[in-house]
Amino acid sequence: MLAADFTRLAEEIDMVNRSEADWFHLDVMDGRFVPNITFGMFIIEAIGRLARKPLDVHLMIVEPEKYIESFRKAGAEVITVHAEACPHLHRTIHQIKECGAKAGVALNPHTPIQILENVIEHIDLVCIMSVNPGFGGQKFIYQTLPKVRQLKEMIDTYNSMALIEIDGGVGLHNAESLLQAGADVLVAGSSVFAASDPEATIRQLKAFKAGFDF
Repeated sequence: MLAADFTRLAEEIDMVNRSEADWFHLDVMDGRFVPNITFGMFIIEAIGRLARKPLDVHLMIVEPEKYIESFRKAGAEVITVHAEACPHLHRTIHQIKECGAKAGVALNPHTPIQILENVIEHIDLVCIMSVNPGFGGQKFIYQTLPKVRQLKEMIDTYNSMALIEIDGGVGLHNAESLLQAGADVLVAGSSVFAASDPEATIRQLKAFKAGFDF
């Protein structure tokens, strides 16, 4: 939703509600963990009043453990924190679960997936950043593809139920490759909201997934 037109937010939310998209992905940035500031609980709560699909809240912030309960109360159904921002990642994952949300962990492009080896069984979702976090509209980092394959192998090895989510530079040009590599969830911002027909673009993205048996 960061790529949406916030002067027409209700209309943009209605478009996503009508579309084949599964979730609303909401990027929270604090100007400290990433060089940008977006929005917080009040906007998420407002979106939640109009949204008819789950809110997938991605916290690109330092000390996320201080705010998890507040984001859950605002309507977040999936809460994703960055491994790089959590010195006590295991504790933070369980904090998210204890407040009733699904727990996600995001990894920046430079962070190896091995950092998740001791917690992968407890995670509901792993968000692989395929751009450097902070701004929309960036170019996709193709090193993401082998990283997804490595993560898929780890998930299978540990019999984890974690979904693999890809965030950044996702569009019609690389969706099929990402799904083939093992991705389950594709976050598409600029490629959808900048399209002449956003609903058709979402439908095309979903069609790629229909060709795979997950």
